Amino acid sequence: MSEQEPLAPSWLNPVEVFLQYLKYEKNYSIHTLLQYRLQLVEVANFLQNKAESWLKVQPEQLRAYSMSLKARALSARTINLKLSCVRSFYKYLQIRKTELNNPAEAIKGPKFQKPLPKNLDVDQMHQLLAMNPEDSFGFRDKAMMELMYSSGLRVSELVNANLIDVNLREKEIRVLGKGNKERILPIGGKAIEALQDWLKCRAEFALPDEVAVFVSKKKCRISTRQVRARMKLWGINQGISSQIHPHKLRHSFASHMLESSGDLRAVQELLGHSSLSATQVYTHLDFQHLAKVYDNTHPRAKKQR
Repeated sequence: MSEQEPLAPSWLNPVEVFLQYLKYEKNYSIHTLLQYRLQLVEVANFLQNKAESWLKVQPEQLRAYSMSLKARALSARTINLKLSCVRSFYKYLQIRKTELNNPAEAIKGPKFQKPLPKNLDVDQMHQLLAMNPEDSFGFRDKAMMELMYSSGLRVSELVNANLIDVNLREKEIRVLGKGNKERILPIGGKAIEALQDWLKCRAEFALPDEVAVFVSKKKCRISTRQVRARMKLWGINQGISSQIHPHKLRHSFASHMLESSGDLRAVQELLGHSSLSATQVYTHLDFQHLAKVYDNTHPRAKKQR
């Protein structure tokens, strides 16, 4: 961002208070907080010579900001991200000042089609997981992939898993998802076997006080970057035509579960999504059809008249 005059407290202070709210009340990640701060400071720099403070901003001034984004030839996704941050900020300000008319309420970004992530079909998943480990780290990699596909984990949930979170007797794992939301997930038989094989040799590499389930050659918790690199390598070794990465295993889990069960709500819970529309992104099935089936058949889905 180009050099601009320093922001006045009337512009910067509300942003900092908002970020504290997101951090402590909403449990947003550091990355998300940095993104919010970056976007809101950019907006403030645009508006500070046009209004006295955030509370004095008019809708036409925000529309001018939106038009300036389009003039910069930014992608539709980027523009929508920036405007979404502004809308969230003003919703927060409305909570604190109920009489505030939200100038961002009617500001809409350009429409864009979110690309659906591609999944592996069942045969390709069998091909990938038919790997024969030749060393301890091969057993680790197989356990990671079996667990991701078995339980639909995010890669962050995989690398953050601790020994205390895995209950092989009950065949379940406790994970902490986005917003520090905890959920208990089942672990399938194949993943149990793979985990047992890995845990037999884990002690060779993990330091005595290491609590992580999966460790690297450095004898500490494996990183998401390392997980991606190992899965990409195994995809090549197993002859999979498309590139393998952690999210593809999570997406394949969601697609295969939904194709077999048709239970959108159950898959939503397993994935840890707050809304059905978020779950739809991970599927290739007709979301509207599934939602209609749910609303027409579930005994408590219909509103009472």
